[in-house]
Amino acid sequence: MSRLCFIFVVFFFTIAAIFTVYIRNCDNIVVYDIFSDNIEQNRLRQKLWQKQLKFESDTTPAAIGKYLPQQEQKKQ
Repeated sequence: MSRLCFIFVVFFFTIAAIFTVYIRNCDNIVVYDIFSDNIEQNRLRQKLWQKQLKFESDTTPAAIGKYLPQQEQKKQ
């Protein structure tokens, strides 16, 4: 009976060790995915910010004023 108990304990600890390694591996994969998604989100946010700045610089009255005299000269 004690031999059966010993085999059960060894089997239990082996399964627990394998499960622990599996959980750690899954945790590392999830953490990597979260960090890579955050990096991608920051990159897209910077790209959007640059496009917004370009749009705002193109739609300011000073920028529009650059194009108006050229159009009036073409009409004449």
